[in-house]
Amino acid sequence: MIHIIDLHFQTDHSIASFLVETNDGPVIVETGPHSTYPKLVEGLARHGYKPSDVKHVLLTHIHFDHAGAAWAFAREGATVYVHPKGYRHLHDPEKLYNSAKRIYGDMMETLWGLMEGIPETQMKAVEHEDVLEIGGKRFIAHHTPGHAVHHIAWQLDDVIFTGDVAGCKIEPGPVVPPCPPPDINLEDWYDSIELLRNLNPQTLYLTHYGPVTDIDPHLNALIAVLKDWGEWMKIRYGQQLSVEEVTPDFKAYAASGLQKLGLTPNEIARYEAANPAWMSVAGLLRYWKKREQA
Repeated sequence: MIHIIDLHFQTDHSIASFLVETNDGPVIVETGPHSTYPKLVEGLARHGYKPSDVKHVLLTHIHFDHAGAAWAFAREGATVYVHPKGYRHLHDPEKLYNSAKRIYGDMMETLWGLMEGIPETQMKAVEHEDVLEIGGKRFIAHHTPGHAVHHIAWQLDDVIFTGDVAGCKIEPGPVVPPCPPPDINLEDWYDSIELLRNLNPQTLYLTHYGPVTDIDPHLNALIAVLKDWGEWMKIRYGQQLSVEEVTPDFKAYAASGLQKLGLTPNEIARYEAANPAWMSVAGLLRYWKKREQA
């Protein structure tokens, strides 16, 4: 059985963690940030578990909103499974943490909490199509770059936990792509979307937020928005505009798409908590810069 645990990051339904019950105890897919760890502990307790019961933590990637509390489960004895390119950053998170702190400043700990290193004895780097046999369940790792080079989508039977590669969709809103720096690569992302489609899943579980069952329309809509946002940003990059110059216009552009669908201010706030528009400005402008330099 799969349980969705709402981590209540700034608002409800912005970040989910997933509890999978197995014959070997609970498996956690996505821990969310350390700042919401108490909410995750509460969610575990509602299903009769405590953190020390969790022996396996599966991460889609190492961004704070997905992996920030992984070290807390390692401290309780869990093994953490991560992409090889994210492994060293979880073992020694100083560079990762300091890089984020330059962006978030005094809000760093409030937003994301702490991040401590995970001993190598409690981590496993997972290659593409590796299979984890845990308590009668079979988890398959699919490397799915595009949002991040260190991204994994985890398949469990006909379900896929998609992290950010299948976008952000908070009911009743549309799907939008989280595009933070530094790893956005649209070509890789399109390939990863097709990989998901070809696996023929019945359900996608989005970290932002929850289950999606209309797979093809969802993925088609994601591709359309990726192309739209990419082209919108390409024009601004060609005009040599800075992140600071582009950000207000893009925030308005992204918000207008939500407003046209009749989303309430509270629903729009969920999207902004899960996928801040200003992060996509930096990520997509950096992408076009890399393309120019290639």
